[in-house]
Amino acid sequence: METIPFNWPAVIGRELEYVAQAAANGHLAGDGPFTKKCEALLQQHTGAGRALLTTSCTHALEMAALLLDIQPGDEVIVPSFTFVSTANAFALRGAKPVFIDVRPDTLNVDEQQLAGLIGPSTKAIVIVHYAGVACEMDAIMETANRAGVPVIEDNAHGLFGRYKDRPLGSFGTMATLSFHDTKNVTCGEGGALLINDPELVARAEIVREKGTNRSKFFRGQIDKYTWVDLGSSYIPSELLAAFLLGQLEEFQSIQTRRRRVFETYASGLASWAKANGVALPQAPSHCDPAWHMFYLLLPSLEARQRFIAYLKTDSIHSVFHYLPLHLAPMGARLNCAPSRCPVTEDVSDRLVRLPFFTTMTPAAQARIIDTILSFKP
Repeated sequence: METIPFNWPAVIGRELEYVAQAAANGHLAGDGPFTKKCEALLQQHTGAGRALLTTSCTHALEMAALLLDIQPGDEVIVPSFTFVSTANAFALRGAKPVFIDVRPDTLNVDEQQLAGLIGPSTKAIVIVHYAGVACEMDAIMETANRAGVPVIEDNAHGLFGRYKDRPLGSFGTMATLSFHDTKNVTCGEGGALLINDPELVARAEIVREKGTNRSKFFRGQIDKYTWVDLGSSYIPSELLAAFLLGQLEEFQSIQTRRRRVFETYASGLASWAKANGVALPQAPSHCDPAWHMFYLLLPSLEARQRFIAYLKTDSIHSVFHYLPLHLAPMGARLNCAPSRCPVTEDVSDRLVRLPFFTTMTPAAQARIIDTILSFKP
């Protein structure tokens, strides 16, 4: 029986043609013509004042920490239910993560808890638009602005998602994107930093160029470049940017296909889920999802483990997701525990992600749904 993978990256546009062009151009290092075209498209689609391609979303988050001058002893509020990079980027600068729980409906930051976690050492609030569904940005921004604390949007899941018809990534001081293999738009490994504060743009270019003012040199603004700030090597190759451009040009087709996959799961599993105490993804009416993933919340950890094994017997690959960061060994080493994130602990045990990729065929998805319908939690 043919295996249905959890993820399969799609080549649906001019990706390979552009990669060949980049190789023929003789410019394989970053910040070439393909990089510039990708950044222009990202600015157009997100409304960001400046988009800078990076080697990963992790590196974009590290850049954000540098640009905010995060220092040892600072506190940064982050969800416990997220990928480790969301916290790690700030812990690398010596900050202490302060973990916030998530809402039980969208699995996004619980905005009602935010004000109570802000203290005199809070230097940033990092939110994650989980599964490409927007956090409650009005409430979050109101709380953050009242406290004078910048917001960073970890928008790894949410490119092309919207909150009250405004693009995700356009609310915070900065936002980060991921173009990892599992994302809607991919180049294998890659990311971007979106900068909504114009005062940070010039320094961001320096941080991204290993702490040098090399970008000004290439623009002819200075006659030589030198080391002027902290930084690292965050610029991706033109080969990656070339592949990414082919994806970005096809984003409407990608999103249409992924929406079809999402809605087919939702309609095909609705009755089964209701009958078996299984929760499906939720999106408030004022949020336009990015169609990044489809997950189920099984009744228990034991049911989740049986479910994954059951699908595997039909050669269908499903996976669980984040483990709570506040309970991780590194969380304890950073003196983050004990933290109270009961919703995170609960959903982490019960959540399973179904196969979800742009080129999934109706036949493959029908097989997945039929197999699920025969499972009893």
